Amino acid sequence: MKWKIMVLLSILGGWTPSIFGQASAVPTELSLEEAIRMAVERNPELKAARKNIDIARANLIEASKRLNPVLTIGGENYPLFESRRGSFFNGQELTARVDYEIETFGKRRLRTQVARQQIDIERLRYQNIERQLILRVRRAYFEVVVAQANLELAEQILKDIDQVIQLDRVRFREGEISGGELKRIEVERLRFLDDVFAARLALRNAKSTLLALMGLDDLDIDFRAVEPLPLDERQPRQRMGIPPPLPLKELERLALSQRPDMAAVLHTRRRADTELLRQRALRTSNIIVGGGYRRDFGINSVVFGVTIPLKIFNRNQGGIARALAERERAEHQAEAIERLIRLEVRKAYNAVEINRQRVEYIRREYLQKSEQSRNITLASYRFGEANLIDLLDAERAYAATRQVYNQALFDYRMSLYELGAAIGLPVTE
Repeated sequence: MKWKIMVLLSILGGWTPSIFGQASAVPTELSLEEAIRMAVERNPELKAARKNIDIARANLIEASKRLNPVLTIGGENYPLFESRRGSFFNGQELTARVDYEIETFGKRRLRTQVARQQIDIERLRYQNIERQLILRVRRAYFEVVVAQANLELAEQILKDIDQVIQLDRVRFREGEISGGELKRIEVERLRFLDDVFAARLALRNAKSTLLALMGLDDLDIDFRAVEPLPLDERQPRQRMGIPPPLPLKELERLALSQRPDMAAVLHTRRRADTELLRQRALRTSNIIVGGGYRRDFGINSVVFGVTIPLKIFNRNQGGIARALAERERAEHQAEAIERLIRLEVRKAYNAVEINRQRVEYIRREYLQKSEQSRNITLASYRFGEANLIDLLDAERAYAATRQVYNQALFDYRMSLYELGAAIGLPVTE
């Protein structure tokens, strides 16, 4: 009955049951932009990073609050065990007082400033995780594109082999070829069929990887990646997450000024400076002031007092030493991040240059030649002018060349994405 109600609501109101929620969320034709959008919305790692910002905000609320006053109510010298105890309120010392601790040397201000700086650090860390996630989504998406292209190639070659087998069976019945040659190509078909199975497995695993990055529980949702593997140079590079063609030194400068992880470590260093000031302020004592009412055996009076803890033995030496070490650690981290960023930019820049040359060379020297050789050999075999060995070699060479070319296109595109991520381009797609 419950299932029927769910189906009825779905038909009447356009409402989709939750068990179909994830399947309907992934379009059949999936674009890279949609994959990135879903990953940013659903990925649990990114959600956890958002909660770190919320935690830092909660810490700021706590740090900005003043200390609470202390209410003390007490009674002394009441003759409980005497036979003539007298009146309760007039037969003892009753005291009600309020004490308040005053923070000195700007401790609350420094504590609040440290908490506020931590919020900025967590925001930058979130941006860095988002930057890394989007790069991983782009890689996973185009791994799906490459797997689709390789599967289509393997299925096309297997189709050609099946057509040749059908032709050879006719030629065998007519006595044009021997039974051994027919059996040979039928056995060789297994290798091409195995390429199809391997391509299907690679495609299924690539899709599951992408769906996992998108934050989906069902990793078996079927879809087709619609982005082309070759890069369209006519589209705006910034929109695709690809940096402009700039010299290496300029790219390094942009990376150091735009990367969120670099900004985060610089904020961490400033936070460490503020924390050091706070720890030094903790060497001084707070002042506790208090006052109240006392009834001393029927006599009313006022009490007040000032308490100053004496910082003789513990002057927060440990806290100051820890803050100094944290500041030095932040300085070393800033130096390490700067070196890492320069290395990432240089490696990505080198990869772009080499992969561009690789794509152009394969396209110019091998791609067309391998296709022409395969077509000529296939046509010659059908007319009986080429032998089986030549045909199989031509098919394998064509398949290998196409796969190498597809991988080269993938590597070139990913090197551009990696260079864009290395210089901290905006993560919008």
